[in-house]
Amino acid sequence: MVEVEEILLKTDIGWRICLGLTVIPNLIITLCSLFLPGTPNPLIDHGHNDATKDMLRSMHGILDIDQEYTDLVAASEVSKVVEKLWRNIPKRKYRSPLMMVVMILFFQQLTGINVNMFYLLVLFKTIRLGDQASLLSSVITGLVNLIVTFLSIFTVDRLGRRFLFLDIVS
Repeated sequence: MVEVEEILLKTDIGWRICLGLTVIPNLIITLCSLFLPGTPNPLIDHGHNDATKDMLRSMHGILDIDQEYTDLVAASEVSKVVEKLWRNIPKRKYRSPLMMVVMILFFQQLTGINVNMFYLLVLFKTIRLGDQASLLSSVITGLVNLIVTFLSIFTVDRLGRRFLFLDIVS
């Protein structure tokens, strides 16, 4: 273990190894995405009504999905008649969600969180932490970020995306 840390911290290839290791989670995500089920919307668009109903039943674990199915079919019909989609985006009714998306991305870049997370090891070394402490601090920060991300995912899933979105927009 000490030899690996020495290679990572004291040689020029250390950053390449750390950056190369990011391939592992990306491969896992890519491979797992191949096994994800589809969504009901394309099934409705292609006329597979029974398959759509079966998918809705399996997703929700209930048999009474008629209202949701009707809503999805109606939304599909509405989406087929929408013309000039890009010209509709600046309209008044879409301004709040559009501004919210733009501001989230703006503040993410303004705060520099991406740069901070990427150069965290260098940042900790700059404030004169030792090599071991810098590496450990970077790992701890990454783990805290991972845990908080999963907590927020579970919270959003429990409260519902629609509820949280409507609360912000309203």
